[in-house]
Amino acid sequence: MSAKIRMNTEYRNKFYNRIKDVFEKEETQEQQAFLQARENFNDQQKLGSELAKAVVERSYPKEDVATLRIFKKKYGHPCDVVAKDKCFYFAHNEDVNDEGESKETKSHFDFGLYGNLNGQEHYGSDDIDHFAHAYFREELKAKGCNPDIIAQQSGKDDNPYKTKHVDMCNKALGKNGNGTHQDDDSIGMAKSFNAPFYADVIGTSYCRSRAIACTKEEYTLFEQWRMSKAKVVSTHQTWINSIMKQCDQLKIGLKAYRYLSEGIELATELGINVDEAELVRTNSTGLTIYNPSNLASMIKGMKNKEQTREQKIYERMKYEKQATN
Repeated sequence: MSAKIRMNTEYRNKFYNRIKDVFEKEETQEQQAFLQARENFNDQQKLGSELAKAVVERSYPKEDVATLRIFKKKYGHPCDVVAKDKCFYFAHNEDVNDEGESKETKSHFDFGLYGNLNGQEHYGSDDIDHFAHAYFREELKAKGCNPDIIAQQSGKDDNPYKTKHVDMCNKALGKNGNGTHQDDDSIGMAKSFNAPFYADVIGTSYCRSRAIACTKEEYTLFEQWRMSKAKVVSTHQTWINSIMKQCDQLKIGLKAYRYLSEGIELATELGINVDEAELVRTNSTGLTIYNPSNLASMIKGMKNKEQTREQKIYERMKYEKQATN
């Protein structure tokens, strides 16, 4: 039956979406690296935030905070000097400059979902949204959002398509404002993520006005925490890049196919079961490299699954032999 059915845009889209969905669910090295990075971040976030609270309380003892709250209750706004925050400037003075003099080393550490990844109190980078979307990837997918949009658009100029999907993800997460202290008014998943990481500070609510003293060892641990957050972004980007490379070849191949049978053969070669009857019901010449068997072999070779060196050489030789036949 399928040998007589001509391929069209609708069928190509169905094949593409079905196969792409399988690509995203495959346990490749890139996917596992991303999932592991996210697990590592969870551990680092717990340790880092607990350390941050301990360092903050060392500078702003609980008893002083309690006393100032009593004064606020008694005298009102003039004594309103205690606030909760989840981002802090931590600093140490254990390094020395070229003249042997002590120098201050400090950086901004934000434990919020939309906290920066570069140590600066600047919130305009794609990395900030990228982390939030990657961290809650499954939840966003379940809500019909595209949490991979920033990775997919990496290296491209901002455009309405990207903006639309980024905004949809942020709205679903409950982001408020631009990621600065307005983020304190977030709702939903963003609010739930942020809630455990607040600590009481004394003074103005602006981080840059206070550098909280810590040791060099503590500062190093904070840096390790922030690197684990950046690792979630980089491994997610690598994983999505690997999927996109496969999908680029998939699009070219599907575009060249003239009959439905070729799409079914491709799916079968990739180990994907496609119900022809359901595909139909729900309703020229291609390069040799894009016949179904060759395309399937090429895409398989692009996956970084656990293989021995000999297996990889065999798959490559098999592909090259098929491409010349």
